[in-house]
Amino acid sequence: MSTENEGTEVPPAPSAPPVPVESPAASPAAPEGGAPTTQLPPVPPSAPQDTLHAGPAPAYAAAPGGTGSAPDAAWPPPPPATPSYADGGTGAYGADAGTGAYGGEGVGGYGGDAYGGDGAAGAGGGWGTPYQQQPAPKKPGGGRGGLMAAVLIAALVAGGLGGGIGYTLAKDNDNNTSSTTVSADTGSASVKRSPGTIAAVAAKSLPSTVTIEAESTSGEGGTGTGFVFDTQGHIVTNNHVVADAVDGGKLTATFPNGKKYDAEIVGHAQGYDVAVIKLKNAPTDLKPLALGDSDKVAVGDETIAIGAPFGLSNTVTTGIISAKNRPVASSDGSSTSKASYMSALQTDASINPGNSGGPLLDAQGSVIGINSAIQSTSSSGLGGSSQSGSIGLGFAIPINQAKYVAQQLIKTGKPVYAKIGASVSLEDSTAGATITTGSSAVETGGPAAKAGLKAGDVITKLDDSVIDSGPTLIGEIWTHKPGDKVKITYKRGGTEHTTDLTLGSRVGDS
Repeated sequence: MSTENEGTEVPPAPSAPPVPVESPAASPAAPEGGAPTTQLPPVPPSAPQDTLHAGPAPAYAAAPGGTGSAPDAAWPPPPPATPSYADGGTGAYGADAGTGAYGGEGVGGYGGDAYGGDGAAGAGGGWGTPYQQQPAPKKPGGGRGGLMAAVLIAALVAGGLGGGIGYTLAKDNDNNTSSTTVSADTGSASVKRSPGTIAAVAAKSLPSTVTIEAESTSGEGGTGTGFVFDTQGHIVTNNHVVADAVDGGKLTATFPNGKKYDAEIVGHAQGYDVAVIKLKNAPTDLKPLALGDSDKVAVGDETIAIGAPFGLSNTVTTGIISAKNRPVASSDGSSTSKASYMSALQTDASINPGNSGGPLLDAQGSVIGINSAIQSTSSSGLGGSSQSGSIGLGFAIPINQAKYVAQQLIKTGKPVYAKIGASVSLEDSTAGATITTGSSAVETGGPAAKAGLKAGDVITKLDDSVIDSGPTLIGEIWTHKPGDKVKITYKRGGTEHTTDLTLGSRVGDS
């Protein structure tokens, strides 16, 4: 999620990630050192993981729980005290509503028709403690002495060993005039690496990545990452990376060669956690990164992540795809926070605060995802603040979804969300996504109504993907585009049924 916020204790992973979808696919500021990475809030074993954004803004921490409803609250209502899917909050984020969670026009929901719908917000507090970057703690007095002692011992051992070798070689040279040393080739030819090596991929991809610094009008901000999307100067990143600069703040993008450009926000999508910025006075020699096909990614495929962890720009890390279609939710700690949902690519490539918005590449150097969130343990830092980093559980927005969102943002400046036109419960569940009760649970004339779905129905599959909860359904819906036809499997009165549904659309985050 964005991928860089830390905070609460990490909950267990979902008991069963959804089956990959066969149909086509449709993360407050941290200090200068780097943006906090989003952590997973405590969620039930069956619920989707709520991660921290891996970017500049404050820690996207787990939500504490609670449910409730308020009449027609303006979107977005304050986030619940606990994850809406942890302790009985209802409401859909992508399915169109539900009591409790992110309110919309009816009961619950995150954004009404588009992705959570028709509902009021659940009551509750923030989503955790903002991440505060701290300087590295000083070593205790004896630390340096111990290090020096170790170095001295090593030097002495090496010196003694070297003396022995020197004596032997000198003795041999008395009887043999041939050289006893071998010199490395010091020719002018540079080392050549085959195209498939990590070094070659990094060398080719790094010039097309940027370190983004976002600063609000009050001077707060953080650091994240982005990559070149086209030759016109558009850069793709996470929404939470640029959030501080949305209302009149300042944005800059710095390339590995040191060239720095001012930038402006073209569009941002809170729900998807995707944003597009554009360089001012962009250079004419921009080289966009090639986009891969995230639907064809397999568990075990090699991955390469590029970013600015803790402000260390142009950092390259590697790993594999650990899992696919992992339901992930993340948010920040503000009272006006809105959650982001994704059916994520999971990777063990090291991702830390500041990696948010950076590309996740395959072995050929093609972008397969946008690094956005991590699950992380935390430890007490200076001043009692909480800091955390990679434990090998990183999450990226699949590029097929991010590409569609970016194109919409460039075209209209606003995101477009797919919807089913029904409110689903976000409470703890492993049995499926339950359509809430009430007159506004199913939108009149909407996709769900046309498909024959009713209040109380429990959706258990979307195409071939297993749906174990409301948040999982939301993430799966958003991997599709409006107008896509999907098959819904649901239970009514204990009997299983299937129906075909054409996804509707909603424009904008509010």
